[in-house]
This record gives sequence, C-alpha cells and structure tokens, in this order.
Amino acid sequence: MVKRLLAPLIVLMAFQLTACATRVGAGGQKETRFEPRYLAKTEIDRVIDADRAEVLAGLRRIAEKLYKRNPREWKKTGLPSMEAALDRLFAGSVDFPELEGRREGAAALFAFSPNYQGDRVLGVMAGLLGMVYAAFEHKTEFYVLDDLNEQKLYNCARNIEIAIWKMSSTRIGHGEALLLSNELDNNNPNLSFEREFGRVIGLLDLLSKIVADKRGRSITRFTQSMAMAVFLPVSALGIK
Repeated sequence: MVKRLLAPLIVLMAFQLTACATRVGAGGQKETRFEPRYLAKTEIDRVIDADRAEVLAGLRRIAEKLYKRNPREWKKTGLPSMEAALDRLFAGSVDFPELEGRREGAAALFAFSPNYQGDRVLGVMAGLLGMVYAAFEHKTEFYVLDDLNEQKLYNCARNIEIAIWKMSSTRIGHGEALLLSNELDNNNPNLSFEREFGRVIGLLDLLSKIVADKRGRSITRFTQSMAMAVFLPVSALGIK
C-alpha cells in the first residue's frame, strides 16, 4: 500500500526536477527556478516550438530582403518606414484590407495578379504566413496534448516552393520581374533568397517527417510541374 502511494509522488517529483530551469544571477551565482509549463511539454513539443520560431524568423528575413529590393512596395502602404511595414506584416494577423478577405494561396495569387495595386510583398508573405500559422494550428506554444498534421507541414513547404517559382517567373511590362528576388548576374550574383527559402522549407519538411513518424503515418507526396503548379490546401486539412 505504501509503495502504491509513494509511486505517483516519486513520478511527480521527477517531473518537478525536469521542470526546473537554471540561470546565472547577479554576481555569477546560479539560481534555479521552477517552470510549471515544462511539466506539460515533451521533447518533441520543444522541438516544435523551436522549429516554428525559426520558420517565422526566416520568413521575416525574407520579407525584409524583398522590401529592400522592392522598396516601392512598402511605400504603397503609406507607412513611414520599412520596419513599420514589417511590424504590421508580422503582428500576428493575416487579415489585411488590401487582400479583400483572401488568405493563404488565394492571397499570394492575388499579389501576383497584374491588376493588384497593393503592397505585393505583403500579399505574398501574408499568404505564406497564413499557411504557416495554419500548419502550426494557429498556436504559439505546444504541449503534450497538442498535435500537428504532417500533411499540412508538407503542403506548406511545397507552397513556399511554388511561391519562389512565381516570384522568379512572373513578369510585367517589358519583361520586368513582378518582385525582384535572386540576382543571377554573373558579376553580382545574389542567391540569399534561395538559401533562406531553402532553410525554411527544410525546417518544415523535417518537422513533417518527425510528426509523421511520431504518429505512425505516411505523407502524401505531390509532384507538380512548376509551370502549372497550384497552391496545396493547408487550413482545409484537419487533424486526423
């Protein structure tokens, strides 16, 4: 009887120990404090938290690069600076009046339309952000009872590939790119966009595999010709 009563207490004490965090205080003294939220987090939850943070940081770097190469876009918003335009874009909402209620793939496609008069960087990135938010179930932190859909993460990665292609191939006027991104000039090459996009895609693909392995499921893989590619559903998919 005593052993049965002590067992849950021992388990709880073990969790409490793992939920303690150590930091260096004033004078170099180590201080240990209790973090109750870690009681409800698994190692995979922490990986998801870190992955989401890195994906969003990568998208912000891409948006900043796009604004620097296409300053006319943020100036369309009437905001005083590029930083203000970035803060607006990454404030957490993807509902922008200029997108007329469009989200995810519809928002990105609208931004690539020749008739679109708004900030094209905002339109494309708001579309991608909407997909990422949906792939992470619109949550900012993950705990033991939370779950993700591996197909949403996979589709989100493929959609980013489609957005890259559209950025490099969509032309207006006399062959001018709708949005300047990579620079292929042999004398002054700039492939930083491709590298940053590739990093974000890699993070999403890796997490989709981790989630699929955790759940014992497989991912449905799509093969599309980029010239005919369409954005894959993200929000429309549910947790199964």
